[in-house]
Amino acid sequence: MSVTETRINLFDLDEDRMRAFFESMGEKPFRAQQVLKWIYHQGVTDFSLMTNLSRELRGKLGQVAELEPPKILSEQLSQDGTTKWLMGFGGGNAIETVFIPEPNRGTLCISSQVGCALNCTFCSTGAQGFNRNLSTGEIIGQVWQAARALGHERNGTRRITNVVLMGMGEPLLNFDAVIPALSLLRNDLGFGMAAKRVTLSTAGLVPGIDRLRDTIDVALAVSLHAPEDRLRESLVPLNRKYPIAELMRSCADYVSDKHKRTVTFEYTLIDGVNDHPEHAKKLVKLLRRLPSKLNLIPFNPFPGTSYRCSPEDRIRKFQSIVMEGGLIATVRKTRGGDIDAACGQLVGKVLDRTRRSQRIREQSQRA
Repeated sequence: MSVTETRINLFDLDEDRMRAFFESMGEKPFRAQQVLKWIYHQGVTDFSLMTNLSRELRGKLGQVAELEPPKILSEQLSQDGTTKWLMGFGGGNAIETVFIPEPNRGTLCISSQVGCALNCTFCSTGAQGFNRNLSTGEIIGQVWQAARALGHERNGTRRITNVVLMGMGEPLLNFDAVIPALSLLRNDLGFGMAAKRVTLSTAGLVPGIDRLRDTIDVALAVSLHAPEDRLRESLVPLNRKYPIAELMRSCADYVSDKHKRTVTFEYTLIDGVNDHPEHAKKLVKLLRRLPSKLNLIPFNPFPGTSYRCSPEDRIRKFQSIVMEGGLIATVRKTRGGDIDAACGQLVGKVLDRTRRSQRIREQSQRA
């Protein structure tokens, strides 16, 4: 291998790609299974320790491949037990990954991009601007690092039971890297999670939802936040390209009988913006014929925003109206707020190619 060649990061490979990699080396494809077990079952990233591989193959792997997960730069622990890690990838960029423990489950929230290009007005990640997509290895590597830090499956304890792509970025804008990561989460040679325990959250990228439906079986969450187009466009600019009627068609296809799925709709409640009784009633009309659940999220403030969280009594009134209309609706409990790990608060460290964060700072200084 020449000094200019780059070694392949095996964290970027799901089972199919790992098999192809070993076949390209003239090795039997079953080597892929052995190496995947070392990585995801044993947590081993040193080829020399993979003792069921020949010494010759271990030496060859050391020359052409590497196992490099993202690096944990810092760890914060909330008073409620939530853990937030800042993970870096070199070049000055970093993202945030959050683990939320509950009595009967442990949910890991991971990121798919450095920043986000969609500019949803209620989300601090969007205010940071956008730098780049994450690779498959940088996505699945967050789960690997969190599992190691938490002692996942050590002494038979499965700490991480659910993984949600609800961190920084729009996963469907990074489709080709996200799908192999989802495959590794689902595959028994990886983390072996059931479809209902792996959730991809999208702001409503309709072509991506359609493509996801035909590619892999995972749970889908859609950031809705408004029951009508004009209001949603002010909160989620992507709605101008994919309005609600088109989004609902895509979601209905996703939950068709053939696939036996439901969609979770996320609805952030913002004081005086989208939390009135008429909004709740319109939401019932919009969703009542669609197999779905509604997740009501109290707005989590961040520096520079003019939005406020809806009062508790208005949140409960909103929930009561939609439930009386036949919807299943829960209010998400805010977790990790003291370490800025709550929904919509993740910011990481983004070298912003969009200059959005600079424009927002300039606007706030003029205000």
